[in-house]
Amino acid sequence: MSSLITAIGLHKQYPTAGEPIVALNDVSFSAERGEITLVLGPSGAGKTTLLNILGGMDSLTKGVLVVDGENVADFSSRKRRLYRKDKIGFVFQFYNLDPNLTALENVELATELSKHRAHNPDEALEGVGLGERKTHFPGQLSGGEQQRVSIARAIAKSPDIILCDEPTGALDYATGKAILKLLQDAARSENKAIVIATHNNALKAMADHLIYIKNGVIVADERNPSPQNIEEIEW
Repeated sequence: MSSLITAIGLHKQYPTAGEPIVALNDVSFSAERGEITLVLGPSGAGKTTLLNILGGMDSLTKGVLVVDGENVADFSSRKRRLYRKDKIGFVFQFYNLDPNLTALENVELATELSKHRAHNPDEALEGVGLGERKTHFPGQLSGGEQQRVSIARAIAKSPDIILCDEPTGALDYATGKAILKLLQDAARSENKAIVIATHNNALKAMADHLIYIKNGVIVADERNPSPQNIEEIEW
């Protein structure tokens, strides 16, 4: 097993008119290929900031972030763009779909940009239960359907790392479980590193690695010796 992600002393602060806001404070951990890492914490704990740092959407104030042997903290703006394109799949809390593209076109765009051998966009949408809605635009889809498109987009791109910010927040129970099954399968069968930020403690049972964060600080870092299949978990 190789650590795809190694974070050492991650620190992120945002300037304000008064005291700077410290969003991450000396955060260190690793995430492996083939595993689900669950980042648990309340709203405002630093979960989304951490995902943005991991995904190259935001820069560090200080610290080292090694992904696949390279320190992302040293990347130029151009290299960070390539890193996002080639290495990362995002599942945002608020979807971030192109409103002028259909569901299928949103997924196709991601696969066209990927340097990896991407999944078939039609099959990705079938996998999230949207095969019959693929010609619809985001404005014609419910929030839950838009979230499913964003998940299909991330999986179809076939990146090394999939980052998920509350991926089931807009989904009903059955659809949420189906989506988590897709993510679990991507970790197991395709050797992806999946990092899920959530406040849903029930998902602990499916994770290989548990990180608890509060006020920008990791308060616990644990391994789950017996991860369960998502079908076995109730909440």
